[in-house]
Amino acid sequence: MTSLSDLLEVTGAELPAPLWSKWGSVLFSLSVLSFLISLAAAEAFLAVAAAFYFLHLVLHRPAVRFPPVKLPLTLFCLTTLGSVGWAENPTVGWFAVRKLTLFVILLLGVNLVVSAKHLTVLYQGLFVESAVAGVVSVPQFFALYRRARALHPNQVYLYMTVERVHGFMGHWMNFGGQQMLVFAALLAFLLLARGTWGSGLATRGSGHGAESAPRSPESRAPNPESRLLWWLLLAIVVLSLLLNFTRGIWLGCFVATLYLIGRWRPRWLWALPLLMIVGLFLSPRLIRERVQSLRQPSLDPSVSIRVEMWQVGIRMIRKHPWVGVGPNNIQEVYTLYLASGKVPVVGYREHLHNDFIQFGAERGLPCLAAWIWFMAALGWYFIKLRRKLKHLGWVADAAAAAWLAILVEGCFEFNFGTSPVLMLFLYIVSTPFAAEKLTVDRAV
Repeated sequence: MTSLSDLLEVTGAELPAPLWSKWGSVLFSLSVLSFLISLAAAEAFLAVAAAFYFLHLVLHRPAVRFPPVKLPLTLFCLTTLGSVGWAENPTVGWFAVRKLTLFVILLLGVNLVVSAKHLTVLYQGLFVESAVAGVVSVPQFFALYRRARALHPNQVYLYMTVERVHGFMGHWMNFGGQQMLVFAALLAFLLLARGTWGSGLATRGSGHGAESAPRSPESRAPNPESRLLWWLLLAIVVLSLLLNFTRGIWLGCFVATLYLIGRWRPRWLWALPLLMIVGLFLSPRLIRERVQSLRQPSLDPSVSIRVEMWQVGIRMIRKHPWVGVGPNNIQEVYTLYLASGKVPVVGYREHLHNDFIQFGAERGLPCLAAWIWFMAALGWYFIKLRRKLKHLGWVADAAAAAWLAILVEGCFEFNFGTSPVLMLFLYIVSTPFAAEKLTVDRAV
């Protein structure tokens, strides 16, 4: 099982010799392992890790690898920057510009993950933390349920949708988005990682009590007990996703599952709809009601406000196709783009609950095109890399599943605009390129 000692063994045995690079790798690892626990800690570790790594670049001039998405990512950043100058309120727009610094995760993820063992330990650490967050969400759910039953006995479902479980995060959408991404990676790990369910460290102990020779995670035989434990963690993550009560995240998980089952056992795909029907039939009433609410979208405030938002976003795009209304300026001008005489639906309107409409409306169609190019390029390279990578091929499938999940859920939520979800996503999509680098370096 992954533990702090696992990470310490990796850092002690495998990290690079140059001081600044070594500490950069340690701090980046701590940042990754803070994603699900504390945004402030994750950002602090990330900032110091980036400073150390850039100092290493200046002093030692090492070869630097970056995922082959530099051009679309650069265009996305430039168009975001350009849209700020046209905003109704440029001051709040700069927050989106500062958030672009998070894309340094792509650079650090490729260059500061130094071995397959290191990569495995970081993923397993995330899996464990996600399960812990899932355990925390259970008493949160029952506390919310008891409160709704006591204060609003005739409207329990409605009030369970107003406030939801959030794990260690401050908001349920951040928690749900992170759990969705970890679910995709953990399912890929279980279905497609060939015998890497242990900690990724050398196996200790032989028939004579001596320490056996170190073996890479790829070469170790499967450990059934360890595998069962990972399945238990996955069950906890799934439970937390159900308790999170967010339909877009459920849909993202379903699409990720379709992809991974298709990669693992395509002939089993037919069973998924049957399992969904059976699961829905056996699920608690609140879950069934949440799903069935989609049959009457006009009675669901979360659906009706999204329809209104998307209509507003389309009007914004038509009026400002090149630069949008400005990052983080949706709420500033929202009512100006409502249909004449229409009273806005009561609800949260700081963003438009759709990645595609959001980028087009607030930053313009060129920015939207750059973002679509960036995401499409990632997906294309995941397909190429899973054919190229051997024992670490599951990492490419984990990234592809997470990519599909965030795109699908992004049709109903601005998940690319929330730092906790974005940071985890950027790390996961960096790992196939890190695995490629490790494969090339080992071959050399």
